[in-house]
Amino acid sequence: MLQHRLRILLIYLVFVALSIITIGACIAIGSTSISISSVYKILMKHFFSIHFPEAWESTTELIVWQIRAPRTILAFLVGASLALAGAAFQGLLRNPLADPYTLGVSSGASVGAVLAISFHLSFSFLGIFNLPFFAFAGALIALLLVFSLSKLGNHAMIETLILSGIIVSSFLGAFISLLISLSGEELRQIIFWLMGSLAMRDWSHVLIILPILLLVLILLQWKSRELNILAMGEESAQYLGIDVGKSRKWIIISASLLTAAAVSVSGVISFVGLVIPHLVRLMLGPNHIHLLPLSLLSGGIYLTVADTLARTLISPAELPIGVITALIGAPVFALILMRRNKKYREGETA
Repeated sequence: MLQHRLRILLIYLVFVALSIITIGACIAIGSTSISISSVYKILMKHFFSIHFPEAWESTTELIVWQIRAPRTILAFLVGASLALAGAAFQGLLRNPLADPYTLGVSSGASVGAVLAISFHLSFSFLGIFNLPFFAFAGALIALLLVFSLSKLGNHAMIETLILSGIIVSSFLGAFISLLISLSGEELRQIIFWLMGSLAMRDWSHVLIILPILLLVLILLQWKSRELNILAMGEESAQYLGIDVGKSRKWIIISASLLTAAAVSVSGVISFVGLVIPHLVRLMLGPNHIHLLPLSLLSGGIYLTVADTLARTLISPAELPIGVITALIGAPVFALILMRRNKKYREGETA
């Protein structure tokens, strides 16, 4: 037992250390090369008021703190959010191929954002929060539509919920295509947003997603044991005294809101919530007590690296981050699927 706890502690320490190293290294990488030690010193100065002898120019501090740090930390938070939501959905739906977009949340967010871009919808008091506001509102409306169609109290909720998500996503996808076909000068901005991007993001965007991520993490960790039981089946969960309907509602709403928050600040980014929890589950097992936080850290690391590639591969131009995650995630997912099919065939012939 002690050896197992030490192993788990070591795994957490490794993932936390990798997260810190990845964030520092990705902030340092760019058209202007900055040492990692300077990056950490600047971050510690601003976060913790710890001052070091400044061996860097004022422009270096400006680049780190005002330009690269908020974008890199936002990439980590978005990746962490999508992976955490994906782990929750996969556990709840008992389907390792589920992802945060199963319930049409991303499609709703996309409709809200595309409407705002196409028709120049804005509230002056929102400022830079205008597009996230409409994306978030669209995601919530889509979630309400899915809930209405699936009749949440029904015992067959998992099947009807997935079907409702597919129906809503298909309808909203068609509506997005219609808006794109009718758009003019806004077409490039719409396409870039739909492919996902973290360009021109600052600390205010970090403050949009951070409190939601922390709140949902606490809630899902509180429900992690129930997720483990729900993974064994509804009848087993009810037999063990779990209020299945109530647990589902909490998990679905919290994970969907987290997905909506992520999409509202970054656009649509695919494969993070699908591949990362699945890889963590293969490495460390299906226990959600550890699967949820480790998926969060892994997703953050993955998207931070992907965003760095997006902004540096063809510098000074920039690729949409969704292109990078799809190019990496699709082959990895294909390999996972081939491995699952191979094991299934071997089990049949055994």
